[in-house]
Amino acid sequence: MSNAILHKLQAELETQRRQVDVDNFDLTLGELVRMAEAGELIRSPEYQRKFRWSVDDESYLIESLFLGLPVPSIFVAANPDGTWEVVDGLQRLSTLIHFMSNSKDALAELGVTSPLLLSKLAKLPSFNGQTFSSLPTPLRLQFGKRSLRVTALSDKSDPEIRFEVFERLNKGGVSLTPQEVRACIFRGDFADLLRELAEYPDFVSLVKLQQAHQSDGTREELVLKFFTYLNDAENYDGNVKEHLNRYMRVNQSKIPLEKSRKLFQNVCSQLYQVTGGPLLRKGYGNTPLNQLEAVMVGAGSLIRSGKKLKQPSKNWLNDPELVRFSTKGTNTRSSFLGRNQRAQQLLAA
Repeated sequence: MSNAILHKLQAELETQRRQVDVDNFDLTLGELVRMAEAGELIRSPEYQRKFRWSVDDESYLIESLFLGLPVPSIFVAANPDGTWEVVDGLQRLSTLIHFMSNSKDALAELGVTSPLLLSKLAKLPSFNGQTFSSLPTPLRLQFGKRSLRVTALSDKSDPEIRFEVFERLNKGGVSLTPQEVRACIFRGDFADLLRELAEYPDFVSLVKLQQAHQSDGTREELVLKFFTYLNDAENYDGNVKEHLNRYMRVNQSKIPLEKSRKLFQNVCSQLYQVTGGPLLRKGYGNTPLNQLEAVMVGAGSLIRSGKKLKQPSKNWLNDPELVRFSTKGTNTRSSFLGRNQRAQQLLAA
């Protein structure tokens, strides 16, 4: 390998590594539970709903910790307010809370009402049927002083790098969708608004999703696409994920909430009135999402300019031009602009 190639490889590696800033801590189990109870260690609901261990799984982890066996570290992302967001290790932390905490609020966040009762332990069978509080004090103190390694991604790290770290870490478990990752990283008023509007009744009535997409952030991403494509179409370059990331990051705490809410609700309500929803193409059982995005943006453009929507012709979603722009090279800029424009023409009075 030539020196020039080696230099290029090293320079590229250093450039990327400088964007990642991490710290490592060894924290006792008792301190981790205290931080979680105090709200210093945040377990995002986007993760919580995806990961749920059984009592036997939780008991197995507690047994491993009692025995001093190696347990993978917890990975967190630091927020500007000093709190940590759990990225990897959610169930390890949740198990510790379930076992050690007496806080009703902390247990309620896990969806349980009582502390963990150990069961089916093979190495420590005498511990079966015990809770943390029922154990002798020396054992409780010993357990609480055991430590776990915590790796913290600094809030100084580049936001795009944070997004990639979240994605990479959850690949080995139950993978989160890009929108679920965004909800964990770009926290703020905008993320809250997306969750709220995703449940708006007229919007829900317009969109018929596959069962697999009912609770994976697809609705929230569709709402995000509406605002992004309506307000930032000129910067669309074909990279959907980065375009959405950029718009959500920039607007996470400064979007005009009430104005945005009213526009989205108005668009959904008028669309539902003129179409009867859900939006379905002939021969398909679920809403074609590329066309839905274009229809929402087209309707938004018309309504924002003070115009009313007309009732489209029968089988309008099978319009050849709209279908062509929505089914071939869908992420290209030309297809993106073409389907948005065509949808607007079909709805214009």
